[in-house]
Amino acid sequence: MPDVMSSSRLVGVGVGPGDPELVTVKGVNALRTADVVVVPVMAAPDGTDGGERGRAEATVLHYVPEEKVVRVVFALNERSDRARREAAWDAAGTRVAQLLRQHGSVAFATIGDPNVYSTFTYLAVTIGELVPGVVVETVPGITAMQDLAARSGAVLTEGTEPLTLVPVTAGSAVLKDALHGPGTVVAYKFGRQAAEVVEALRETGRLDGAVWGSALGLESESIRPAAELDGAPLPYLSTLIAPARRDGGRGGKL
Repeated sequence: MPDVMSSSRLVGVGVGPGDPELVTVKGVNALRTADVVVVPVMAAPDGTDGGERGRAEATVLHYVPEEKVVRVVFALNERSDRARREAAWDAAGTRVAQLLRQHGSVAFATIGDPNVYSTFTYLAVTIGELVPGVVVETVPGITAMQDLAARSGAVLTEGTEPLTLVPVTAGSAVLKDALHGPGTVVAYKFGRQAAEVVEALRETGRLDGAVWGSALGLESESIRPAAELDGAPLPYLSTLIAPARRDGGRGGKL
């Protein structure tokens, strides 16, 4: 009997922002060749599976049969109670470690890219401690900012322009500092602080040309100019692009 523990392999697979056509060929192959595919699900108030099908799971089911998918509860929406969040991460890590001992090859599907604000990074640390010798790999995925840029026509960078990515969960002041700087600014997870984001755009003179989007590639997709935001809360996973100021003509920043 093979030593499953010595050949355990955990692969974080980026499945993009929601449109199943945006999963890479390599990502699809990784999902199909894994023994099981883990998808993160939000916890109910009592810490159990809330039953809601997330974007990662919905995307994965376009490529692998449902019986191959294992839902694992993560505290994806827990921000105030650190102890509860840590306990949930430990429980999730223990469950995935158990799957690795049983099957050897586990893929973890995450929206966007597994190395960009992903739950997978926390899981990989936990698994490294629980499963000695485990091989951890990642398959890159298309990010929400790339998808929004493509769907809206916004250009992310030109020439020597920098690109700054800010999670608004860190506070609107962080976003405002970035907007005062050069280059394009992208804001993630800003839906609940939409009013503060609009004010920051106005205050820094970055409102014109900025665009936001949510549910990219899904039936409920919404893409609008940021100037149309009225301050009302938006879906949590909303993305904003505030392009760099470009007044030097074509190739002005080369």
